[in-house]
Amino acid sequence: MFRLNLFIIAAAMLMLVGSADAQDREKSPRGKAATQIGNAWIEVDYSRPILRGRRAIFGENQADTGVYAGAPVWRFGANTSTRLMTEIPLMFGDSLVEPGEYSLFAEIAEGDWTLIVSSHKAQKRYQEGDGLWGSYGYDSAKDVARVPLNIVKMDSSVDQFTIGFMNVTDAGGSLAFWWDNTMGSAAFQVAQ
Repeated sequence: MFRLNLFIIAAAMLMLVGSADAQDREKSPRGKAATQIGNAWIEVDYSRPILRGRRAIFGENQADTGVYAGAPVWRFGANTSTRLMTEIPLMFGDSLVEPGEYSLFAEIAEGDWTLIVSSHKAQKRYQEGDGLWGSYGYDSAKDVARVPLNIVKMDSSVDQFTIGFMNVTDAGGSLAFWWDNTMGSAAFQVAQ
């Protein structure tokens, strides 16, 4: 009987610990996309929001109720600003992005989406001072590149926001995202 009671107590404690771990999980877990061109790496570090039953995530009224959530642009993910790190110079459209670390944002308008590469620094938590948390305080004067996003509506839905690289060669590729029924991409080239 003592062993049975001990077993029940131990099982109950494990269930409590397990449920506490589940509650401690981030609502938008961190993600990373990376590719290598030659010996150089290009990486994107971002938070991956989940739809959780929401639909038409990129619908009307973005500035008030959608992914903007009151900010001037979308932080291209969730929580901390999405970060692009490149070890090689890249061209996004006609704009040169030197090796370094940048924030990524998106401007969403009906039929006209723009990927923004910005020199804004990021904060891990919201606080006063240098850098942004998300896109609050965004200033277009710090834009390094602004390029159109090619948007495609998909037949299926992707539950968790995902960033990746497509069609990568030694000359360049595309930075892409998938979420809900939307896929977007922006081409980049390796600067010569």
